Amino acid sequence: MALVDVETTRAAVTANLFQKRRDLRGAVFQAVLLLTLLMSVAILIVLLTSIVTDAWPTLQDRGTDFVTQGLAAKPEDAGVWQGVLGSFVIMLFVILLAFPVGLAAAIYLEEYARDSRFTRLVNVNIRNLAGVPSVVYGLLGLAIFVNTLGNVTGGDSILAAGLTIAILVLPIVIITSAEAIRAVPTALREAGYGLGATQWEVIRGHVLPYAAPGILTGTVLSLARALGEAAPLILIGADTFYRLAEGTPLLDRLQGPFTALPYIVFDWSRNPSKEFREIAAAAIFVMLVVLLAANAAAILLRNHYEKRRSA
Repeated sequence: MALVDVETTRAAVTANLFQKRRDLRGAVFQAVLLLTLLMSVAILIVLLTSIVTDAWPTLQDRGTDFVTQGLAAKPEDAGVWQGVLGSFVIMLFVILLAFPVGLAAAIYLEEYARDSRFTRLVNVNIRNLAGVPSVVYGLLGLAIFVNTLGNVTGGDSILAAGLTIAILVLPIVIITSAEAIRAVPTALREAGYGLGATQWEVIRGHVLPYAAPGILTGTVLSLARALGEAAPLILIGADTFYRLAEGTPLLDRLQGPFTALPYIVFDWSRNPSKEFREIAAAAIFVMLVVLLAANAAAILLRNHYEKRRSA
């Protein structure tokens, strides 16, 4: 009797799996997902086409001079070189401050911290901080790095801007790194412990190399947000018209006036002149190229670590 029931159940399951009945709800859901994907791609294509179309006259007439020239009052003479340098310095602050601190915090939360109420509270607050608007971080940077620590940072300086942007992307770095570390199979850790390795040796030699592709993906996301943020820079006091004398010491440059590509785009876009709007589109194009170059570098590193992990 039991054998008959097993055969009947098997036949019923097989019929349900391979039946030709059309799943109407599933088909509708799949169509909605496909439609949203196509709409997103279409919007992206329209935006990119608009930017390239508006930027092409400036790029065609001036070529690389637009990138290598500095800021100027006349649109035909203005370039984005100071903005490129400012964005590069801010990205260095993110790389040197946010990434090591964020990765260390993720390692501690995932590998060392116990599953306690305090740890869960910290995780919840980190995820909440990742969703805080960037203008709030700008207010934080204005209150702390510009007003309170103005004697150290120089007030409205690139040092204050770099510290603010680093704090802004820090929750994203922690979350993405923690997710990548959490995805490492437990068997990999147990194999290391079985060979007599210490916890740090297991983390350094097994966990981090396995999680490296995911960590690099989080790095790309953080750099993308750091490169495109303008609101904190506006609050901190970015400027589009400044000059630093040749031979200015490094500390004075860090504590001096600054600008960045997002602020240049913001300032030129609000100018009523058509020429300024055209060079604003060209500045957006330059910013996209820099961002794509950073993404390409991160993708190459991620593929490299994935090949080492599969070997």
